[in-house]
Amino acid sequence: MNLTEQAEQFIYNLFKDNLSESFTYHNFSHTLDVVNAVKELADHEKVNQQESSILQIAAWFHDSGYIHGYKDHENVGILIASNFLKERNISDDYIQKVSALINATQYDYSPQNILEEIIRDADYFHFSRENYLIRCELLRNEWEKTLDKKFTDVEWAKVNLEKLSENHVYYTDYAKANWQIPKENNIALIKTMIQTLGANGEDREEALNKKKKKKSEKSDRGIDTLFRITLGNHTRLSGIADSKANILLSVNAIIISIALSSLIPKLDSARNAHLIYPTFIMLMFSVVSIIFAILSTRPKITSGTFTRQDIEDKKVNLLFFGNFYKMPLEEYEWAVNEMMKDREYLYNSLIKDLYFLGLVLEKKYKLLRITYNIFMVGLIISVLSFVIAFNWSVI
Repeated sequence: MNLTEQAEQFIYNLFKDNLSESFTYHNFSHTLDVVNAVKELADHEKVNQQESSILQIAAWFHDSGYIHGYKDHENVGILIASNFLKERNISDDYIQKVSALINATQYDYSPQNILEEIIRDADYFHFSRENYLIRCELLRNEWEKTLDKKFTDVEWAKVNLEKLSENHVYYTDYAKANWQIPKENNIALIKTMIQTLGANGEDREEALNKKKKKKSEKSDRGIDTLFRITLGNHTRLSGIADSKANILLSVNAIIISIALSSLIPKLDSARNAHLIYPTFIMLMFSVVSIIFAILSTRPKITSGTFTRQDIEDKKVNLLFFGNFYKMPLEEYEWAVNEMMKDREYLYNSLIKDLYFLGLVLEKKYKLLRITYNIFMVGLIISVLSFVIAFNWSVI
């Protein structure tokens, strides 16, 4: 993996293991969006390859400090990025440039060069997106959970209006040309929302709450269907992989059985000496194919235990048998009941179950592909070696 790919994997694991689930906005999804925005801006602002790399590394780490909360998160992110880069023997000059770009993402910072302008514009690219109002609801939820800041709909709309219209500008030419007008459309939409909320008052609030509730119910059904179909597809794919591996196991076992019973006993004869090498080539490829077929189906067993603290921290996936098969029934019942009380924990468990099942499938099909390639190459080489051996014996 190159450096940016290593950074992506590092940040994914860092957030997965250390970021509180209360951070519904400043998480891996937002970081990935900023990285993509940085790439878009870097391409159009004509920065060189090294500058683009520095920008992407800074984008990956710019919100990493949130694993320790809001306070000084930029400085914490700089420290995390510096340690990551030092471990990979990256030059001090490169590290300093990355640190400067992370520092440039501070709320009231004024950019001093084109790279700082790019990362600041990328950090606020969502101001120009059609789904801005949905994104800002994630931030509203995060502030409520982490900072205990609560807003009515009108108050929150005014906070966003002030931010977009008075406290933010795009700096790069590309952002000004392509993101400014959509941003102004969002400003107009927020103004309309404020007028509507102000005119209808509490009745409007109540209507919105009812509408949200209905949408939530429909959304839940859609999510349930999504998980049911996707998990079912993954399970079927796993079964197909096991069936394919079983076919190869059976075929190669038959080949070995025939060779051991019919072919090898005849090799001690001098007139069959020419068949020794072809026979052992065929056996070697069959054995290797069997080994890889077994590896593709061999299960991996985990510890099978968890603690109450794991449940309270929402770290364990109770939907996978490998995490609970050694636990007493009473403990497992308590844990599942706790999970069902928390909708977010339940869906996160389903997501993890789907993700890790996908990783298992990737390993299965990768080994299965290798197995089929070995079998195919071995079959060709074996046939050719037998043909050559017979021709040689005739000569």
